[in-house]
Amino acid sequence: MIRLHITSEGPTEQIFAKKILTPHLAGYNVFVDARSVLTSKDKRAAKEYRGGLLNYEKAKKDIAAWLREDHQEECRFTTMFDLYALPVDFPGYAEAYVQRDPYERIKILEERMAADIDDRRFVPYIQLHEFEALILAGPQHLSWEYLEHDTPIHNLISMVGSQNPELINDGRETAPSKRILKEIPEYDKATAGPAVAERIGLPALRARCRHFHEWLSRLEQLAGAPGSQP
Repeated sequence: MIRLHITSEGPTEQIFAKKILTPHLAGYNVFVDARSVLTSKDKRAAKEYRGGLLNYEKAKKDIAAWLREDHQEECRFTTMFDLYALPVDFPGYAEAYVQRDPYERIKILEERMAADIDDRRFVPYIQLHEFEALILAGPQHLSWEYLEHDTPIHNLISMVGSQNPELINDGRETAPSKRILKEIPEYDKATAGPAVAERIGLPALRARCRHFHEWLSRLEQLAGAPGSQP
């Protein structure tokens, strides 16, 4: 049995991890806990504020604290951060961003992050290019949350076509979330995002999103349990 702690960029990824990854990975004897990255503390009120990858150093401190808190052998740790708007102080940032191939960029960033965290229990993951790439793996399912949006949803379906949604770029106006918001201004990432991803289903997400599939495959193997492949 493995206990897997996921540090997510924000509440959307946290909900996705708890609602979709948790029941799936339980079949592989991997039991998930997720929390958003710590951004600040109010010591007077004894409160923590979480959500938002403001800079790498804060994220590193939060991950390191969790590694110290739960140092048991059966624990593993991972992240779910977006490549889009990644902080410039991230390990390997300058080296990665001269790469034209996004998959090479991700490889460098994850390798440098793993080396910086320096704990064999840590499995880094950065989403290409952001969470909404998963939504664009099946944009027709947005109709589940947004009724009477046939034309905007059709526009998204046509825009994606057969292309790999992980390769939809990270421009400020053309990133996956920006494309969805252009068609559906009322799109709410935290509420609609995980619900739509659940409707799309893990098999479709894995088929369309290669890096996501590779990460999930690695998580499935953490406990050495055979499980049932989707």
